[in-house]
Amino acid sequence: MEIHNDHQKWLDQVEEEIIDPDLKIVDPHHHLWPAPSRSEGVSPENRYLLKDLWKDTDSGHNLVKTVFVECGQGFFETGPKAMKPVGETKFVCEVAEQAKLSLSKAQIEGIVSHADMMLGSSVREVLEAHIEYGKGRFKGIRHGASWDESEEIRNSHSNPIRHIYLNDQFQKGIEQLDLLNLTLDAWNYHSQINELKQLAKAFPNLKIVQNHFGGPLGIGPYKDKKEEVFSVWSEAINELAECKNVYLKIGGLAMPINGWGWHKRSKPATSDELVESHGKYYLHAIKSFGSTRCMFESNFPVDKRSISYPVLWNAFKKISLEFSDEEKDYLFSKTAEEFYSI
Repeated sequence: MEIHNDHQKWLDQVEEEIIDPDLKIVDPHHHLWPAPSRSEGVSPENRYLLKDLWKDTDSGHNLVKTVFVECGQGFFETGPKAMKPVGETKFVCEVAEQAKLSLSKAQIEGIVSHADMMLGSSVREVLEAHIEYGKGRFKGIRHGASWDESEEIRNSHSNPIRHIYLNDQFQKGIEQLDLLNLTLDAWNYHSQINELKQLAKAFPNLKIVQNHFGGPLGIGPYKDKKEEVFSVWSEAINELAECKNVYLKIGGLAMPINGWGWHKRSKPATSDELVESHGKYYLHAIKSFGSTRCMFESNFPVDKRSISYPVLWNAFKKISLEFSDEEKDYLFSKTAEEFYSI
């Protein structure tokens, strides 16, 4: 992967006038990295802390709230292995408390952390610890499930087994989420969407949000097969939408694994380029799920490898240009607020 030595300078090559700057926005998906990250699309030198988040959220759009999603940071270094992810909740909660000193800036109102669902029913103790350390901000769990048989595709950082959504032990862990009225962020690839549907049908009262459109792949064996992938993905999305307890985060298509290659260019993507390349994914998703179950997401700083924050949200506003004010309110803020109770 190409890494630009001065990434912000690279991003700043594309400047755009902010569209509809007063529109309220809740960003339901970002990360924080206090340490070198090995996550897909983020350079090992990168850090992304509160000041970096605020530099993005203060770049012209009306960002009022955010939701942090787990990325393997701040784990406890000692104690039982199962409990170590609770350290991430503690870390982010401390950052959120720090943010309260500047209430005019975007506030981290929700935390989605990791717990190993393969612990089965014994994961309840871990979930209760997350709740305690979260001080009202902890909303649910993401146990990365993205898996592909190709060695060219990187599987999730949580090292999932194949067909994890259908695993009995995993579902016993999910049952505890359901009992505690917590949410599930689902991160998987497009070939796994049907398995997520089966999980959703098994737990009809559990609120689930599919991350990043369900991960349509564009590298490895999927390279140069965008139309074929779109056809498979769009049908799977239609079927997933039948599960009324499932919501959709629409964003996260600018990662290297999606195969657009923007991170390798001499200049980053413009909002018009994103609309032209990705627009049909957004419109299909919104048509399938409806605005009340879709939420625009930044997936920063991962998607920052390809596009800047103000340009990304400009693209979202262009995509939703023909939607009603009520539909826009849901897409940009209300769906996220209602899903995460923030």
